[in-house]
Amino acid sequence: MNLKFSLYILISGVIFFSCHNEEKAVDAKATSRTLPNIIIIYADDLGYGDVGAYGATQLKTPNMDRLAREGLRFTKGYAASATCTPSRFALLTGVYPWRNKDAKILPGTAPLLIDTGQITVPKMLKSKGYHTGIVGKWHLGLGDGHVDWNKHIAPGPNEVGFDYAYIMAATQDRVPTVYIEDGFVAGLDPSDPIEVSYEQNFAGQPTGKANPELLKMMWDHGHDQTIVNGISRIGYMKGGESAKWIDENMADTFLVRAQQYVKAHRSEPFFLYYALQQPHVPRTPHARFAGSSGMGPRGDAIVEADWCIGAFMKTLESLGLLENTLVILSSDNGPVVNDGYKDDAVEKLGSHTPAGVLRGGKYSLFEAGTRVPFITYWSGQIKPGVSDAVISQVDLLASLAALVQSKEGTSDSRDFLSVLLGESQSGRDELVLEATSRTALRKGDWVLIPPYPGPAKNTSVNIELGNSIEYQLYNLHDDLSQQNNLANSNPEKLKEMMDTFQKIRGDYRDTEALELK
Repeated sequence: MNLKFSLYILISGVIFFSCHNEEKAVDAKATSRTLPNIIIIYADDLGYGDVGAYGATQLKTPNMDRLAREGLRFTKGYAASATCTPSRFALLTGVYPWRNKDAKILPGTAPLLIDTGQITVPKMLKSKGYHTGIVGKWHLGLGDGHVDWNKHIAPGPNEVGFDYAYIMAATQDRVPTVYIEDGFVAGLDPSDPIEVSYEQNFAGQPTGKANPELLKMMWDHGHDQTIVNGISRIGYMKGGESAKWIDENMADTFLVRAQQYVKAHRSEPFFLYYALQQPHVPRTPHARFAGSSGMGPRGDAIVEADWCIGAFMKTLESLGLLENTLVILSSDNGPVVNDGYKDDAVEKLGSHTPAGVLRGGKYSLFEAGTRVPFITYWSGQIKPGVSDAVISQVDLLASLAALVQSKEGTSDSRDFLSVLLGESQSGRDELVLEATSRTALRKGDWVLIPPYPGPAKNTSVNIELGNSIEYQLYNLHDDLSQQNNLANSNPEKLKEMMDTFQKIRGDYRDTEALELK
């Protein structure tokens, strides 16, 4: 790491919560309110071991570490799924994703996954007087599946509770590669209309597969279709040149929008869902972060994300909002190193372990698929500490409803507000975990993974999936890395776990799991 960037990181960590007295004047309306602001900062593919507070030593994440040190760091915090769309669905709706057969990784042209009549976190908070906003990654579908990207795009975030939305439609590696603001493509020239297809290419449009000489980042598996900004994507796109994003500017673009949002709404209760794109592929950190981690673009993107979090928290401080704002930081699923581009993530990983001591990663039923960094921070309200309570992102709807005294809820989401605030260590006793339509059960310290057909490992990304022809039973208290399968040696516990699993999950055998003999 060069000296200039080392000093930059050091300074950013020191000034995270530095005093800006001259900027702390807040009007009487803001200081008199009783409803706290609520912010969810949601990383994309950030692993349990990618953060210093969770054991990373090769990567420097001073701003996330500061939140963990001055807030509450959960050691057993879970995303609802080991992939992004299902986790985002659960976070916003309080419903397990396996209850919705369409809650899978969506293409960029998928229809809106959330029913517009469904209760959501932003809807619930709007009913209590909150202004609601989303900035960043959406990936929950748009429209009815037949979107004209040149007109108003609906239904979308605005129709499920967000007053303001500045998003990317799906993921950074999928078309359309444009930002959408309140249902309209930002910066679109009507004379250059957008066309999108996931079936066939448009005449004359180069692709990564046919034109590798045009690429600045080579694809590895998939991701070889339309080229935008020197990077080939999933899907085909034509037109919309003035609206296309520049990948290297994406983190700054979302940060500025998030900062503008809190500045505009600081005098009223607000909810902001700030959904980062890092470190999802393609990893395209701004040039000022290039080489900052020594691990290639994946590590640099995590350093960039940490800096964005620090800059955003500094904005909250300068506005005098820290004492009246609950911040929740987490990730949508576990880590993946090689996920479709040749970006030196594997070659430069060194001794860093993105999953920490956990087994598996993104796409996996093992712990690293869904156990993720999970931090709550509220200056003056949450005492610094560590919580070993089991908590899931599916519980945020009910817990935040309790915070604002709303009676809205779902059968899956449970009120663990006292756990989020550090007032209790009594979290979930049982939790259904999910990965690509397969489900498992955590109960107490035990995890059950039923038999599933299919490969044991996804060789493209080099991650164990948790599939086996046998039942798997692990005691996480004694075996956090899930190395010792106790299914055969402890049949009583296995049957107890299966009985609980079937009561919650119902007929899980639609995923072709084998019957318990």
